[in-house]
Parts: sequence; structure tokens; C-alpha cells
Amino acid sequence: MTLYDDTLELLQELIRNACVNDLTADSGFEVRNADSLERFFVGSGVEVQRFEPHPHRTSIIFTVPGDPDKEPLTFLGHTDVVPVDADKWTKDPFAAVIEDGKLYGRGAVDMLFITATMAAVTREVARRGNPGGTLTFAALADEEARGGLGARWFERENPGAINWKNCLSETGGSHLPGGVAVIVGEKGAAQRRIHVHGDAGHGSTPYNKDFAIVKIGEVARRIAEANLPIANDPIWQGFRESFKFDPESEKLIDSGDFSPFGNLSAFAHAFSHTTISQTVLRAGGAINVLPSHAYLEMDIRPLPGQTQNEVDEMLRDAIGDIDVEIEHLINEDATVSPTTGPLWDTLVETVGEFFPGKDVVPTLATGGSDLRVARRLGGVGYGFALHAPERDLATANAELHSHDECLHLEDLELTVQAYARVTEKFLGMELAVNSKFAQTPGEAE
Repeated sequence: MTLYDDTLELLQELIRNACVNDLTADSGFEVRNADSLERFFVGSGVEVQRFEPHPHRTSIIFTVPGDPDKEPLTFLGHTDVVPVDADKWTKDPFAAVIEDGKLYGRGAVDMLFITATMAAVTREVARRGNPGGTLTFAALADEEARGGLGARWFERENPGAINWKNCLSETGGSHLPGGVAVIVGEKGAAQRRIHVHGDAGHGSTPYNKDFAIVKIGEVARRIAEANLPIANDPIWQGFRESFKFDPESEKLIDSGDFSPFGNLSAFAHAFSHTTISQTVLRAGGAINVLPSHAYLEMDIRPLPGQTQNEVDEMLRDAIGDIDVEIEHLINEDATVSPTTGPLWDTLVETVGEFFPGKDVVPTLATGGSDLRVARRLGGVGYGFALHAPERDLATANAELHSHDECLHLEDLELTVQAYARVTEKFLGMELAVNSKFAQTPGEAE
């Protein structure tokens, strides 16, 4: 069995365990994947710790000790997956079937193929022993619900259980016109509930009443029409420059038209702006009663450097003279890691081996991952995998949480090889990697 074969077999098992997180505490059942991983490591000599902050919501950590004076490396994988609309799938979402060189299943891309790769590489390091620095593989629960029973639980309750100094996780490794994307940071979260109040009364006598519903509708309209400025930070500028747009396209982007990015237009817009999505509206209960209260909930994703207070100021500027109360639901600032340092340099070298002549393009994730916890706790964190050149960023993103989510087995092979190379370089050891597709660094194009 090759390292690839081990990874594929484990990946199929993880998918079949169906650890579906519906955002409630009693869902997930990541204990199934924790059990599978613990069986996978039997006899390898790793140190194992299990944590269960809520019944069945198990995270498991595997450690291969190395020289404490050398740089450690940590793999952060998550073991939960999002729900499915089963009737929209043409394959069984939890059968992990392979057809035409693709593996179908919920979580195949997000992110069980990386989690399985991390496990296989860690086991190989354990079998060979004596890594330069300590290698940790943390298979965490509850990432899909922002980690309250996973990474954020460790942050609050037991941060010392994981070495956060040099971390790798999802996603990264897809292609752009000017290079290969590696995730260096992610936007924050500023979830808000805006309340308005009006007159109560009987629905038959509306004359001269102050309608809460009319008021919240106007709030929603004003926020939707707010003019949010485009970012001007080096990460966005570098991403934009990687497309090598002509002057006319550059003018369109400056005017707020992101069509030059093609099927990445929504991603590029989100990358470069604080975004506000109005997602929940509540008012009233009975059709013949004027509700005196209404509220609007918003999923706001701030850019790096933007504070929670600045988000509130932005909202109040947009809302203007309407009297509102702004309630905070979830507050997490954006996080970014530097494009310098030993782990970053190792990633750049590794990408260059597989795709000679291609630049690494630092990219900001518009959603969330467990890496933000690593960055908050003083470490660096990068989203890393590798995809074949025909899988551009838009194609890779389209698989996330999709119907018929599928992974090209070629991308699994590339990711296994890439993680092995990163580990060899960073920990100063040699691993046995036999290629399933007879593809070696420098031949991936």
C-alpha cells in the first residue's frame, strides 16, 4: 500500500461515517471519525489524546515528539461535514463511490481529503520516528459551526493541548492566471441583529401609526444601498495583479464592476470588501396585530484591520436617522499570517517543485476556518493543498457544500505528495511516497 492508497481508504471511511453538523450541539457525532482515526494509528507509536466537550463531539490529537528546540509543525483537520439535500444528489452522499477518476461524497473536498492526508503523513512520520521538530495532527470537531465545540473550545478551555506555532489546514492549492493560491488569512465575523420599535395596535386601525415593519424595511433598504469602499491592502492588490488585467478591465474593477474576474467575480468582490448579507427578518405573529418590534439579522464579514466598532459605525452611517438598537451576535476579527518565515518559505519551495515557474499568490479566505484560532494564539496558519492546473480557484470553490461534491483523485495524489514534501523539508526527514499517477514534483503541469 502506498501513502496515497492509505489516504484514499481512510478518506472513504471518514465520508461513510457521516459526521453531519447541522449547527446544533447534539449533531456532528465526530466520535465516529475520531474512532476511525484512532484505529488508523494503532501500532504507529503516536501519542493520542481525546477531548469531548459535549457528548459525541470528539476531537482527537496525535503527536509525534521531536526536538523541542526545533520548529514544530501542526496539521489542523476537521472531521465534521455540512448537511445534504439528498434528493439533489445523483450519488449517495455517504457512499464514497469512485467514478471516472472522482470520489463523490459529502466532505470529500471540505475538508476530509486534507484531513485524511494529514493522518497518513503523520502516521508515516511516526513509523519512521525522530522528526526534527514535533509533529501534531489535531482532528477537530465542529469546524462547520465556527468551532465552539472544537478549535474555539480549545482556545477557551485548553489552549496548551495543541501547538499553534506553525499550522496548516484548509484549503488552498488551486490555480489562478498568475500562480497557485495559498490561503494566508480570512475575513472576520460581525454578526448583527438590528432592532426597531413602533406602535402596537389592531390591524384594522392603522391610521397615524408608527409601523415597526415599515421601519425595518427602510433599514434594510439603506444598508443594501450603502457604498462600501474597496480594499487597498497588499494581499488584495497582489491577488488582483495575478490576473494581469488590461487597463480597461482595471477601470471596471475600480468602478465596482467585478465582471473581469469572470466566475470569480463574487469571490473577488468578497475578498476586497466588507460584505453585508441580510439573512433573517422577524416581525409580528398574528395577521390582525400591529407588531411593535421587528429585527433584522446580518452576516457581516469584516476585512483585516477593521474593528467591531468600525462595523457599527458603518451601519449607523448607512441607517442614518432611524432609531435602532444594534445587538452583537458573533464578533471575531479577521486574521492574517505573514508571507515570511520558515513555514511560508517551505510552502513556496514545495509549490515551485510541483509547478515550476508558477508564483504563490497569497489569498484571503472569505469564509472561516480553524486557522483563525491559531493566529489569535500567536501562531501562523496557512490553507494548503494542491490541485491539478485545470482546477482553478472558482472550480475548487464550487465544490464546497455543493450537491454531488466530488474530489478528483489526481488532486488527492498531489496533496498527499505535497504534504509529504512539506513535512520532509520542515522536519528534516525522508518519507516513502510512491506516486499513484507516476507524477513527481516538476511534472505536475
